[in-house]
Amino acid sequence: MTDPSRSFLRIRGLRKAFAAPGGTTIALNGVDLDIERGSFVSIVGPSGCGKSTLLQIMAGLVGPTSGAVFLDDRKVEAPPPTVIYVFQQYTRSLFPWKTVERNVAFGLESRESLSRQAIAARTRELIALVKLTGFEQHYPWQLSGGMQQRVAIARALACRPAVLLMDEPFSAVDALTRVGLQELVRSLWRELDLTVVFVTHDVDEGVYLSTRVVALTRAPGTVAVDLPIVLPHPRNQITTRALPQYLDYRGRLLAQLFADEGLVATEPA
Repeated sequence: MTDPSRSFLRIRGLRKAFAAPGGTTIALNGVDLDIERGSFVSIVGPSGCGKSTLLQIMAGLVGPTSGAVFLDDRKVEAPPPTVIYVFQQYTRSLFPWKTVERNVAFGLESRESLSRQAIAARTRELIALVKLTGFEQHYPWQLSGGMQQRVAIARALACRPAVLLMDEPFSAVDALTRVGLQELVRSLWRELDLTVVFVTHDVDEGVYLSTRVVALTRAPGTVAVDLPIVLPHPRNQITTRALPQYLDYRGRLLAQLFADEGLVATEPA
């Protein structure tokens, strides 16, 4: 576990139960986690283990049944202004009737008292940051899925968040676009000194992107593995993934996930 004295986000005894036909469904049961400022933490685990629920509670979008989340020693009971949540379904998070420019500017117009000139300058800066210069007057439906997700990320960054929570943000795009978005998010994390919590089903993605990977058990979810990832920077999609350390991290996480599902990894006969 991370040294609690350095933790920026603290999760203590988190439990979440939902009413369900015939009884109660427990999504999370006793999650304890410390996340340090400036870290990139990926959360993996079986489907239905409570990954997205955990992220929503951290964002203040959903309340826990018991336990608590603390951000910089303040209990999270509503969405904190310094925390931004990037949804998996980016097509639903963008306004289809607004251009790229107006979608990105929306975050500034709704949360900060800035002049029109300041908003325009910041919007241009963000669009350039996510490499969409030249597409300012395009509408979301005129963009590829990867470009739409870049717009969603730019809008999320508009309010200069301290924490970026990302719920499987690349699951709906093709493999090559996914690689490009991975590189974009890693560069933004390092450049803007963000704290990122990233939910993914892809163990390889989690290991490649992160400073830590947390694996949850099958529901009711709790922490099974909390694994620091020590890999050299800058990372490379080919050479990093071939490193012995990378393969060791990947193997340890997959072994936990396979065991949790009652699976045994065997070589073909």
